[in-house]
Amino acid sequence: MHSQISYPTPTTAVLTITDAGVLNVLGTPVIQSLIQTLGELAQNPQLHCLVLRGSGARAFIAGADIKELASLTAASGRRFIGALRDLCNAVRHFPVPVIVRLEGHTLGGGLELAMAGDLRIAADTAVVGMPEVKVGIPSVIHAAMMPAQIGTTRAAWLLLTGENIAATQAQQWGLINECVPADQLDARILEVAAGLAQIGPVVLRQQKRLLRRWERMALDAAVDDSIAEFGAAFDTGEPQHHMQAFLQRKQAAARNR
Repeated sequence: MHSQISYPTPTTAVLTITDAGVLNVLGTPVIQSLIQTLGELAQNPQLHCLVLRGSGARAFIAGADIKELASLTAASGRRFIGALRDLCNAVRHFPVPVIVRLEGHTLGGGLELAMAGDLRIAADTAVVGMPEVKVGIPSVIHAAMMPAQIGTTRAAWLLLTGENIAATQAQQWGLINECVPADQLDARILEVAAGLAQIGPVVLRQQKRLLRRWERMALDAAVDDSIAEFGAAFDTGEPQHHMQAFLQRKQAAARNR
């Protein structure tokens, strides 16, 4: 297996890429292993959050395995990139929020996989880039998300020049949610995960489903579609539970003033 699962809390799973070289490169065995593990984790009803990370501090994922890519044909190339698409989609449609931990280099297919996550938290020394054009191939599959996420001008720079940028610049562009000092990275990720654990599990999964649906819908249709989802939330009992708890805390605070 090319992955390791740990549970810092019962509601948070950490999926670590293993046995993929010092830079956590994506070859076919690694991709297939991760798809299988993500499928198994998706069946865990206790999860509120998944953290996806690489081994070590040199890279989240430094791209696809160049040795494998160099031997591809048109047909095998389609199979390889189709499998990478499936891996990205396994993350993108994972039932609970996925936090991607970025340290060192995140390049090419690694950045596409990171973009498929919901939240990207990086060490402020990290570097990201899409260097595929420099080795003769276009950036494809989930690189298609980049213009919508950061704008066509910035996407064109990354995809056409193949140049890397600092994580701090990527945060300014909206590609990364937050940058923190490397020695605070794990603590900050677990802090965010703990916040997600306080949210009702049904509404957390409902909100993620809505985010994915909205990507495929025109604005007016998405607005109308969300009305039924709002009503359905009250069938779960979670709004009543959390709202009553909020009101009780407010009343207690008023009495103590």
